[in-house]
Amino acid sequence: MLFNSLRYLIFFPVIVFLYYLLPHKYRWALLLAASYYFYMCWRVEYALLIVTSTLVDYAAGILMSKESEKRKRGKYLALSLLVNLGLLFVFKYYNFVSINLINLFADYNIFLNMPELKILLPVGISFYTFQTLSYTIDIYKGRRRAERHLGIFALYVAFFPQLVAGPIERSTHLLPQFRQQHQFRYRNVSDGLKLMLWGFFKKVVIADRLALLVNTIYRDPEHYSGFPLLIAVYFFSFQIFCDFSAYSDIAVGSARVLGYDLTENFHRPYFARNIKEFWHRWHISLTSWFRDYVFIPLGGNRVSPLQFYYNIIVVFLLSAFWHGANWTFLFWGFLHGIYYIFTDLIERLNSKFFHLNIQNRVIKLFDVLLTFHLVTFAWIFFRAGSLNKAFLIIRKISSGIKINWQDAWGLTTIQLTIALVSLAIMLGVQIFQEKRGSLREYILRYPLMVRYGIYLALIIYIFSAGLFTNDKFLYFQF
Repeated sequence: MLFNSLRYLIFFPVIVFLYYLLPHKYRWALLLAASYYFYMCWRVEYALLIVTSTLVDYAAGILMSKESEKRKRGKYLALSLLVNLGLLFVFKYYNFVSINLINLFADYNIFLNMPELKILLPVGISFYTFQTLSYTIDIYKGRRRAERHLGIFALYVAFFPQLVAGPIERSTHLLPQFRQQHQFRYRNVSDGLKLMLWGFFKKVVIADRLALLVNTIYRDPEHYSGFPLLIAVYFFSFQIFCDFSAYSDIAVGSARVLGYDLTENFHRPYFARNIKEFWHRWHISLTSWFRDYVFIPLGGNRVSPLQFYYNIIVVFLLSAFWHGANWTFLFWGFLHGIYYIFTDLIERLNSKFFHLNIQNRVIKLFDVLLTFHLVTFAWIFFRAGSLNKAFLIIRKISSGIKINWQDAWGLTTIQLTIALVSLAIMLGVQIFQEKRGSLREYILRYPLMVRYGIYLALIIYIFSAGLFTNDKFLYFQF
């Protein structure tokens, strides 16, 4: 079920009404049933994978909790890792690995026969796999006790607002909330609905409209010159941000209406001053997952500079591979790893030798623009279907830009105007939040009629300018 669909706009109010109507002790059952229904709206078979992960990790957690020695808990953690990562490998990585092995052996005249698996990638498998793994790893490390209530644990794995594309929640944060009794609170409902409204604006008005041009150009980049390719590159930067952050806003907003607090997943990432800061602002739940479960176990920053940089590259390559089984993702991750290392080197050199004051407004603006363009350049590899296409786009843009506009690129002049005006609104809000803080608190200073006039205007604009084509969110493919 898509957030941006009529079905969800009916499903969600019904669940909210029943949730607050039911006594607390039955609410977990309602949310669990709703979550499985929400997920099975794509394919009923997908639920079998979630059930498998849930039962395996529930059992592994219970068994680990009975062992006082960390060494003995290891075999149950290994079971959890084997099942979860095994399922992820089969559905997401097997064909990539088999094709590359066949090509590699063919170079040495060895003909390897590996069957191709013609199976669809289950929606959200990368997200809920990492969520359940964080649970079993935390029990193994003694950070939490096993959840004894199977239904509540199953709800933690399948909670519908964040099931398909995050945020990737830690059990220490989300699981205890299912035992808390949530009263109907106007502020929770109001704040949640406003956040959902903002998410719908970014998705149906901006992201889906920008996608018209981006998809047209990236589908056949060899047929376009430098200018439309450059426009597509910039538009994709905003498309992927608006699309993914919109999902997170609707997810967090939906949970808040029900009284639950989910992790903030985006914090105005395009205002970051360097790549380090960017990754503290972009897909925060995934970044922190790799920090806690990969980077720190590798030694983190408590190692030599050379080992530290090696750890950085490993983390970025694993993060890239999490996104998809394609060399383009690996190149994208490697590029960000190099960015990160250069950022760290510059910071070390400045701290040791130059002691430059970097608080000047002009320098800040330069840093933000430079970081944005580095990220945008890397997005070319993320979006392109192959490395050859990515380098072709870069070559064509580098060869020269002849400015003109054609409606055949996927956006008419009117649609382009709507997209640019909507982008300006979104960026204006983010600039305000970056400089002044919470826009919500600022709007609350105005009379009730003014506030609701603003919300009504946004709703009217969404319905008049939005594209209600039920386009999937980009991160569903990961």
